[in-house]
Amino acid sequence: MSRKLRVGIIGGGIGGAALSGALTQRGFETRIFERADAFGEVGAGIQMTPNAVKVLRALGLMDKLSQAGFLPHAIVGRNWRTARENFRTPLIEDCPRLYGAPFVHIHRADLHSMLVSLVPESSATLSTACTGIRQDGKTAVASFADGSEFEADVIVGADGVRSTVRNALFGDEEPRFTGNMCYRAVVPVDGVVDFVSPDSSFWLGPHGHVVTYYVRGGKAVNIVAVSETANWVEESWNAPSSRDEMLAAYQGWHSNIIRLFERVEHVFKWGLFDRDPMTTWSSGRVTLLGDAAHPMLPFLSQGAAMAIEDAYVLATTLDAHGPDYATALQDYEAERLPRTSRVQLEARERGKTYHLPSPLAQAKRDLVYWIKGKLNPQKTGLQANWVYDYDATAFQPQPALKSVA
Repeated sequence: MSRKLRVGIIGGGIGGAALSGALTQRGFETRIFERADAFGEVGAGIQMTPNAVKVLRALGLMDKLSQAGFLPHAIVGRNWRTARENFRTPLIEDCPRLYGAPFVHIHRADLHSMLVSLVPESSATLSTACTGIRQDGKTAVASFADGSEFEADVIVGADGVRSTVRNALFGDEEPRFTGNMCYRAVVPVDGVVDFVSPDSSFWLGPHGHVVTYYVRGGKAVNIVAVSETANWVEESWNAPSSRDEMLAAYQGWHSNIIRLFERVEHVFKWGLFDRDPMTTWSSGRVTLLGDAAHPMLPFLSQGAAMAIEDAYVLATTLDAHGPDYATALQDYEAERLPRTSRVQLEARERGKTYHLPSPLAQAKRDLVYWIKGKLNPQKTGLQANWVYDYDATAFQPQPALKSVA
């Protein structure tokens, strides 16, 4: 029996924790390095679409997900001023039937905690910032700010949009500021309230949009509010903002939005930066995963979902090809890179259609939504049925080709 590869994972976020858990379940020796002094995620909600839920189920987390999550009834597009429905994509009954898994809203910290529960305590090293990567052909070595090093058969950079591993492999690529910034907040409530429907609601307006949905079993409402701006905003998940600043950006919007925003206590903001899809993620024994490989705009709600899919597919290829790390990484990229590239580009396009400035352009868009909704409600609005249908757990790596002398 061939020895399982030793895998080092740089970054303990959702993607890194998912990979560590998936590899541990397959008997791999892993070590995950996180720069923070404790595992944790920002106070924000996240949409786990059916494609991601299939992986979480395969990892044995379905019971925990069901207990902490909220099942939205539909994805609903609304007019920013009148609340008129422009499209409705049914979810709660249709997703299990059509895509094989439910659509779940969950607090990001709750999801991360579930994934971290799969990571053996002995496999995690905190307060350790990666500063570089080197390779000698036989191993890959990660260097850290405290002077320590870690040698592995394979190293995976799951260290986010400002990835040290990506920079070490491919250089520092400056992202493009999109002219959009985003506010995030979570508002506690005592169950479903009359001014927030139990849906994933997309309020589409001129030069901006707002998404609202319940998390923590309906005990809180998550807000994602995107606004166009002429001012650069840093690319950070935890830059502080304020309720007054957020309200000022959405003057004239529907009273339900204003009523919700008035309940906000803590607000964070960050700028949305865009990057083109990469042509490769791997170099030698090192590869990338999640935002380090394919940072994407949030308009299809797929950033974390793509990282979770990546993790499962990478664990599958490493397990299938034994010590042949090169074939494993090749199969990983072949399966994942085309899909994540398409999601990146499609998310970019959704951002354009959500923020149409003129009433005429909005009316034309909404008519298209209405027509598509009559033909097939799963193909209107976000038009993400092709995203949800994918099943990373069904992926079968191709057998390695034997060279002919």
